Amino acid sequence: MQTTHLLASLIGSRICHDLISPVGAIQNGLELLSLEGAVRGPEMMLISDSVSAASAKIRFMRIAFGMAGQGQKIGRTEVASVLEDLSQSSRITYDWTPTGDFDRGQIQEVFLALLCIESAMPHGGVISVTRADLPGKTWEVSGPALAARPDPQLWEVIQGRADGTAIAPAHVQFALLPALVAERHESIDLLVTEDSLTLRF
Repeated sequence: MQTTHLLASLIGSRICHDLISPVGAIQNGLELLSLEGAVRGPEMMLISDSVSAASAKIRFMRIAFGMAGQGQKIGRTEVASVLEDLSQSSRITYDWTPTGDFDRGQIQEVFLALLCIESAMPHGGVISVTRADLPGKTWEVSGPALAARPDPQLWEVIQGRADGTAIAPAHVQFALLPALVAERHESIDLLVTEDSLTLRF
């Protein structure tokens, strides 16, 4: 991994590591309060839902932007758990069909692809993840997304046709994903239809 990407991954891992413990402690505290009947009502529900959403997002971001150790694996159960928890507070759900254990570096790329597709789905919907049976392509991520969103130039960056140095922080996944794929000496294919986008890599 190039020095810049390595440093970014280490920072991402550190931030997520430092956040997941206090968020988990808040979750545990809320569960204890609920069992004791100390707090009830919509306020408690709002806090509980918000903490659960934060925990799910941190788990997802830890994989998407954190450090992927060489040879480290992630099982389908863990991936499904992360995505299921993430969808609880979102208009987007995930249809994950691959089975078995996966290289964490590959799952990092898939999660970044999910973020790219999500950003082009103004009305929500289902994102599908399947294995791509094509030369040089392992994964296929698709959803009811629009190539005009969030910015057509970002999809040029994904395909290596434009420079991603001026990308805003909210769209960093569009720069990081092609950089990681390029380190494997591969590229990303973008398939566009009137009402969907598909990434293959």
